[in-house]
Amino acid sequence: MGHQGQLLSVKDLCHRLKRSRASIYRDIKAGILAKPLKTGGSSRWVEADIQDYVDRALAAR
Repeated sequence: MGHQGQLLSVKDLCHRLKRSRASIYRDIKAGILAKPLKTGGSSRWVEADIQDYVDRALAAR
């Protein structure tokens, strides 16, 4: 799997997006950010989905 296929934890998202855990889950609930994949008891996001979110945010500026 390439770089875009990596799975990211909520901790990774907080670091990458410079946002709090609560704001990430608020954006998921609002449909702004992709829902996570559930693996065991953990939530993981596909890196390509997060990059799409960042690209959309940059385009909206």
